Amino acid sequence: MKLNIQSIKSTIRHIVSKWWSACSVFFKIMIPVSIVIKLLEESGALSRIGVVLSPLMAPLHLPGEMGIVWATTMLSNIYGGLLSLSSMLPETGLTVAQMTTLASLMLFAHTFLIEIPICVKAGCRFLPIFLIRFVSAYLFAFLTAQSCAALGVLQETVSTIGITHSDNTLIEWAIGEVKKYISIALVVLLLVVVLEVLEKTGVLKVLNKLLLPLVSFIGISKDVLPITIIGMTLGLGYGGGLIVAQSKESPLSKRDIFLSLAFLSLFHSIIEDHLLMIGLGADAFFVFVIRFVFCLAAMLLIRKLYDWFDKSKRRSV
Repeated sequence: MKLNIQSIKSTIRHIVSKWWSACSVFFKIMIPVSIVIKLLEESGALSRIGVVLSPLMAPLHLPGEMGIVWATTMLSNIYGGLLSLSSMLPETGLTVAQMTTLASLMLFAHTFLIEIPICVKAGCRFLPIFLIRFVSAYLFAFLTAQSCAALGVLQETVSTIGITHSDNTLIEWAIGEVKKYISIALVVLLLVVVLEVLEKTGVLKVLNKLLLPLVSFIGISKDVLPITIIGMTLGLGYGGGLIVAQSKESPLSKRDIFLSLAFLSLFHSIIEDHLLMIGLGADAFFVFVIRFVFCLAAMLLIRKLYDWFDKSKRRSV
């Protein structure tokens, strides 16, 4: 009985330690960044940054002001981008092709000020992760826009964009932020407990065997597979935070960390974000199926480039 109690206490300490490690990554980055984003919004700086991206919208067959929407999405989050879209939607509306193209930009490249620093904290360099997300976003959006135009598909107008804008007071904003942090802490705790249960029951081993062929194909190790799956379903921030916590327990190779976070940078939050975009009028086949195939192809290239740079670095030493 004593052994069981001791084992339970040890497991609880292990869970709390891992939970705190993951949460500390979130909050050290999210709290100051949230304040900075709020200052940028209040000062109108987000709109000025978006103007710089406006010329990039023409090859995507999007109105220039959609550059502001994308800038807002990258610096804040998808919901911030959609609020921006609600005030900048053209009178003629957007076609399904345009909404799908814009959704592609937003799904690949959003919440940079939080998610990229989390990747850096986990062991990646800023520039490669930034380029993977920004270049992939624009390239896939370009291919989507050009394909739809060439094939003459998805040209009907999206009926409605169900987003309304609301101006919160600073107190309401602060209360909302605190609620968000509490929700994140609870979700992370749940994830850590679930991972612990899956590991203790042996379910994790079975899951690893089932998915190993796919992840091996793109270079992801079984050591980071469970966390990668969490990041795919819930978000890059959760995956990155758990990788930091996992690294403190058992060292992960730089290759495993980079390839896992590279894949999550391309394809994460596959439930909430994708359903949101599809609900707003984006084409489900493009934003989910075609985008997933694109991500797999991109990962093959990223894996080869990483291994090539790694070999070159070793030869030069």
